[in-house]
Amino acid sequence: MALDNPVLSKSPYFNGQAPRVGETASADQLRAMYDQPAAAEPTVRQAGSGFGGDGADITHPLSAAERMSYDGVIVKTAGLFAVLLAGAAVGWFLPGLMMVGVIGGLVLGLINSFKREPSVPLILAYGAAEGLFIGGISSVFAQTYYGGIVMQAVLATLCVFGVTLALFASGKVRASARGAKILLIAMVGYLVFGVVNLILSMTGAVTDPFGLYGAHLFGIPVAALVGVLVVIMAAYSLVLDFDQIQTGVRAGAPAKYGWTAAFGLVVTLVWLYIEFLRLFAVLASNRE
Repeated sequence: MALDNPVLSKSPYFNGQAPRVGETASADQLRAMYDQPAAAEPTVRQAGSGFGGDGADITHPLSAAERMSYDGVIVKTAGLFAVLLAGAAVGWFLPGLMMVGVIGGLVLGLINSFKREPSVPLILAYGAAEGLFIGGISSVFAQTYYGGIVMQAVLATLCVFGVTLALFASGKVRASARGAKILLIAMVGYLVFGVVNLILSMTGAVTDPFGLYGAHLFGIPVAALVGVLVVIMAAYSLVLDFDQIQTGVRAGAPAKYGWTAAFGLVVTLVWLYIEFLRLFAVLASNRE
């Protein structure tokens, strides 16, 4: 697929290069599996003649309890969210720690994104750092605008997540190469918009606190137009996450990769929450 969550795409279990349990592997799949670090090699074993032969049988020595499952991903995601919420509680009462969370979350996020093998301590540390950032910025926005803005952003994020998951589980929404390409174009455009907005705000060309987000286009707040686009992008990013998790479960990935899946989901949901928080803040400032 043209664009997947980079957090999940590092492993063949999530990017579709690994065979599913009970299926046969092609030569390319076998090469991808054997090219992985030594730590990942015991999870699969070739049964049959000749390395790289087309149609060679693959067996999974891991028991069902040792393989990644949907229940395992749910439990690990809930655990990571618990750590994030604990950090958010600290950040809410000590918003001065927000920058610690920003820097720590950025560094740990990049480290975890580029690691092929999941590191539970680093993933949990990311959750704690991101929690400091989430709690701090939520506290600042609640004091600056109105107290209910945080609950609105939380509910909006949960609604998008729930609806997207329900549609994916029902088979009504599926990831596709074409959709991923469109998402890539949209995200690049959004990145360019963000950079331009930052430059205009820093140079004083735009005096609104939110920069171009506070402007109006044909009488409609730019924040509302961009917000709709971002929600669609985040929702489809969740579809890609769900699709890769499904691929990992079917491939019989080791249970530890459930932490990688949890990390990928949290990254997407944090992004969605921040966008909702900014959207509601801009709309609230326009009403004043």
